[in-house]
Formats: sequence, structure tokens, C-alpha cells
Amino acid sequence: MLVEQTAHGVTYMTAPNIAAVHAFTTRIGGVSAGAYASMNLGMNRGDNPDNVRENYDKICRALDIETKDIVCSRQVHGKHVAVVTREDCGEIYQPSPREADGFITNEPGVALMVFTADCVPILLHDSQRGVIAAVHAGWRGTAMDITGEAVRKMVEIFGCADIQAAIGPCISQCCFETGTDVTDALHDVLGEDAARCIESRNGAWMVDLKEANRLLLLQAGVRNIAVSDECTSCLSDKYWSHRRMGTERGSQAAIIVMKGNTL
Repeated sequence: MLVEQTAHGVTYMTAPNIAAVHAFTTRIGGVSAGAYASMNLGMNRGDNPDNVRENYDKICRALDIETKDIVCSRQVHGKHVAVVTREDCGEIYQPSPREADGFITNEPGVALMVFTADCVPILLHDSQRGVIAAVHAGWRGTAMDITGEAVRKMVEIFGCADIQAAIGPCISQCCFETGTDVTDALHDVLGEDAARCIESRNGAWMVDLKEANRLLLLQAGVRNIAVSDECTSCLSDKYWSHRRMGTERGSQAAIIVMKGNTL
């Protein structure tokens, strides 16, 4: 399970097995109002931009990073995982020309950020090699095994052999009712293991995306995995949930960065 932390008035979750500085943000501790109250990190949701900037200042202060250190992208529910460097850090308040749903870096001080509001945020860290990754996995990304793609790149490019993983808050099986397009896609990627994350309930299919990504991490060779027990849809007072709130809502983020003492 993850651990709740509060710093500078901002509440976020951390994983005990991830040594790098990191956070799975919540709705708590920001300055946004109305449908975006209060810690909204989505610049394109319709929120007051000044409020979003102040929210970024608050979470960056809590993690002791700066906005200029952040790498993010336009997420497209694909499987592209980009290897990034200090040169990829930039203006987070402008639309990103980059399309990616995951990032990897071995450069200290580069903060990787992905956005979610029911999809699965996954953070990876190999402290021996000094490599981190952040992944956004909706059901499409899960079905394309973006999580395994990130692990394989960490292994092949950087020689990682001791990866710790954390699966953050997302929609849980209790609330994720799907059609056969989702269940068929999970059977394709997981084979017989798909039965462990799909349940038939009152004629509907209920899917556990956390378990699906945990299984994919195991298949990729990762054994040290922390998994959040919180559902973003059930806990919509704490987390943003697209399924619960629709399009008029904010976004949370998963952030990871290596400081000098985490290498």
C-alpha cells in the first residue's frame, strides 16, 4: 500500500519501496475553486490558469523541485515511452508538441510527470543504475503493455536489473465496468492470466487495471511492486475521476525525480 504525506499544505501519496523523490498527487491542498477544487494540475481542463500555476508552485515546493525541471507530454493512450534528458525539460504551461505516455531518464534533477483521472499511474526506479520512469496506462495502454515497454527499455538501454515499481491510485475493479473490447484486449496481452483481473458481475465485466499492470510487471521481471488500495472513483473527494465527474474536473499527476542522494 501507499503512504499519505502532507507537506506545505499539499497531500500526496508515496510508495515505501521507491527511494527517489516522488508523489501521486491528490485533490487536496491546491487553490483551484468550483469543479476544480482544489489541487488541479491539468492546464487544459478549463480551470483558471493562475490557479493551476499556483498549484504547481505548491506541489513543487512540497517536493523541492522547480517547474523548469519537469518533463511532460500530450498523452494519447499509446505505448510510446520516451527516453528524456535535461534538454526535454520545458514550459509546462504551454501545449506540448511531444506525444508520449511514458518517460525514462537517468539524469538527476529531471522530474518526470504523467497525468491521470482514473487511468493507472506507474512509477519505476532502479537505484543501482540511477534510472527512473513514469508511465500513464489507461486500458488501451495496459492492453499494449506500455508498462512492460518501459521496463524493457530500462533494461536494454540502461542495464537495469533491480527495478522497484509503484502502481498509484486509479479506478479499481469495483467501479470499472467495461465491454468485451476491453476484456478481449486484456486476454490478448495477458493470456490465461487475464482471468485474474476480470470478473463477471450481474452480466457486466469488471476489470482490475491495477492487477493487470501488476501482472505485466511480473511478466517483465519486476518483483518489488507496491500497489495502491485506493479507487479514484470511490474516493472522488480525494482524487479526480473522469468516470465519476465527466469532463469538468481536474487532473492529478504522478511525479518522480532523482536527487543526488537517490543514485
